[in-house]
Amino acid sequence: MPQAIRFHQTGSPDVLQWESVELAAPGVGDAQVRHHAVGLNYIDTYHRSGLYPVPLPSGLGLEGAGVVVAVGEGVTNVAPGDRVAYAGGPLGAYAEVRNIPAHRLVTLPEAISFEQGAAMMLQGLTAQYLLRRTYRVQAGDTILIHAAAGGVGLIACQWAKALGATVIGTVGSDEKAALARVHGCDHPIVYTRENFVERVKQITAGEGVPVVYDSIGKDTFMNSLDCLRPLGMMVLFGAASGPVPPFDLGLLAAKGSLYVTRPGIATYIAKREDLVAMAAELFDIVGSGKVKIEINQRYALKDAAQAHRDLEARRTTGSTILLP
Repeated sequence: MPQAIRFHQTGSPDVLQWESVELAAPGVGDAQVRHHAVGLNYIDTYHRSGLYPVPLPSGLGLEGAGVVVAVGEGVTNVAPGDRVAYAGGPLGAYAEVRNIPAHRLVTLPEAISFEQGAAMMLQGLTAQYLLRRTYRVQAGDTILIHAAAGGVGLIACQWAKALGATVIGTVGSDEKAALARVHGCDHPIVYTRENFVERVKQITAGEGVPVVYDSIGKDTFMNSLDCLRPLGMMVLFGAASGPVPPFDLGLLAAKGSLYVTRPGIATYIAKREDLVAMAAELFDIVGSGKVKIEINQRYALKDAAQAHRDLEARRTTGSTILLP
């Protein structure tokens, strides 16, 4: 029987269990994928902790890459033997083998390894929609990216730089500042000792930035609003420090008629044609060498609990993968 990570109650990483699971033949519209690598993402900790509730017991993980081993009735977009990758669910990527709706799979180019595919799909597609659709970054823009040395951050910094933007990024240490800098971040700000609002104002000569990309949430949200120029856009796409408390929307008018959005990848990739187009753009920019996928941590899949501990303790940089 194949093995998978499951959890029967929400809580700390200790709730994650390595279990044998029954796996039926793929049903109508499904494909069975044997994973070669699985992606680790911060949203996985939200599902595990209960911040984003899911029916229990549950599998975990939204991203993986591997080979199709079987397909169900009606599947035409993939076939056994195809190299594929996916992101965005349904939950269950932390598994040696799984069934998944075939329309969620994209063919992985030969030039991209399984490890790269697992490391880049969710984070890379997130960077794609943030930079190309939520707020379309233009050459000459100066933008702010929080957690610039994280998985999404390193991809977004490189991609924004390739688009001709000037990139400001917040990081937690000098080591992470150096990492962000070599990945396209022009102005890394070590938030543990620098006031990032003051630094952004200095860098932009008091003007502020047109967009802030914020995956931190509670600890950065209000100060991020003060980094925006009039009519700027606050893009809150995560809550690593906790959810943002309710606030008076009148503040948005007072601070310059600001926009706030809370995007999620599921909406952007809901239509298959959008998923395919976004993945193609991601594969193209990675294939061009303008965006490099940094896999800085690898764990055995059965050790997912330790990977979660390290992720939540901010001991990771770039992308992390789990290996079945």
